[in-house]
Amino acid sequence: MNVTRAIETLFKRFLPSPFTIAVLLTLLAIVLALPLVVATDEEPRLLKVLSFWEDGIWNDGLLVFAYQMMLILVLGHVLVLSRPASSLIKLLTNYVNDTKSAVILVSVSTMSLAFFNWGLGLIFGAIMARKVAESAQIRGFQINYPLVGAAGYMGLMIWHGGMSGSAPLKVSEPGHLKDLMSGISEASIVASLPDAISTYQTVFSWWNLLLFLVLLMIIPIVLSLIAKRMAPTPLDLPVYDHKIDEEGTRGMARLEHSMMLPMIFGSFILLALGYNYWDQLRSFTLTPNMLNFFMLGMAMLMHRSIRRFLSAVEEAIKGTSGILIQFPLYFGVMGIMKGSGMIQVISDFFVSVANDTTLPIFTFFSAGLVNIFVPSGGGQWAVQGPIVVESALKLGVPLPKIVMALAYGDQVTNMLQPFWALPLLGITKLKAKEILPYTLMAMLVASVIFIVGLLMV
Repeated sequence: MNVTRAIETLFKRFLPSPFTIAVLLTLLAIVLALPLVVATDEEPRLLKVLSFWEDGIWNDGLLVFAYQMMLILVLGHVLVLSRPASSLIKLLTNYVNDTKSAVILVSVSTMSLAFFNWGLGLIFGAIMARKVAESAQIRGFQINYPLVGAAGYMGLMIWHGGMSGSAPLKVSEPGHLKDLMSGISEASIVASLPDAISTYQTVFSWWNLLLFLVLLMIIPIVLSLIAKRMAPTPLDLPVYDHKIDEEGTRGMARLEHSMMLPMIFGSFILLALGYNYWDQLRSFTLTPNMLNFFMLGMAMLMHRSIRRFLSAVEEAIKGTSGILIQFPLYFGVMGIMKGSGMIQVISDFFVSVANDTTLPIFTFFSAGLVNIFVPSGGGQWAVQGPIVVESALKLGVPLPKIVMALAYGDQVTNMLQPFWALPLLGITKLKAKEILPYTLMAMLVASVIFIVGLLMV
């Protein structure tokens, strides 16, 4: 697999860390914005651009967005580390007896859970792949472990079109679109924008659900066909287990081990969720706050003790460093692009080379390319979202369609970009070069499905 070795070499040797890329993108945005702003005696060009940058970094709405995305990842991970999730994984591994059955079961379960929550799907897929390998060792059957590991990563190929997708969730929040486009589009156009785009029009639209179901059938078939041709690989893995400190049961510390307290608290959370969001739930309108509120309540109920819950949070929060430190830089880039007028320049270019049919396709490919350098759906929406919305408004492309075109392009190249595979690689003890050949094949198949889908909608 010379191609995959070349790709791995490219990422390891020639692409710096995602944070370094965010810094370089910031500097590039500053340089490109300088000719677009008008200097004054009181405020030179550079200082004016830097003021746009600072405004973007500390944008209150975007900082809330970053925290929402962190919680989506953390709470999804916390749910996977619960005992019911562990029991489910153990039960499912009993149905695996070869590589074919393993990749079908792992990919279907991972993609199904990732449609609900990408953090949940990512960690579940990683642990599921590891437990399948451990089961193979114990029960004495052979598997191709890298292919099973790749199957555990398939959830990251459908997540952005799912219920935790950054772009569709943000545009479903009242006022987000108008805030996003304020200062970019003309005031009359901003006023005509919908207050929100319901997830009923994006995530739960018939065409998005159809594409998800097609992928849920086709990808496991593709992986099972590959499994028939792949030889088993040797296994030598210790048992993977999340250790929980059960000490400290004296005095008030007993509350942290009480089953009753988290059960009561979790029940109140779900009761409040139903009372406050019933109308939105009935209309299939989902927001980040609703999703996180639900997962917090379920995490309390499933862990059954404050100690276990906090231990899982401590483990899960390690994966949020990228969001915490990189998102403000992406927000700063958006601030520069917005304040300098760069968004209008780029959107005018798209309008000049595209039409209402081809713009979603251009958006799909450009989003896939941007994802290689901005490996975060939330960060990408902050940077690219205003451009695609402005272009869609000028060409008359339905906003739900353009939002999902960006989501599809962002998610499909996760099969090429190893950034979000790091948790899976850590749990499975596999290397990126071992899973890349299979994730690349899945990416090509999924790209065809997404492009056909965008052309038919």
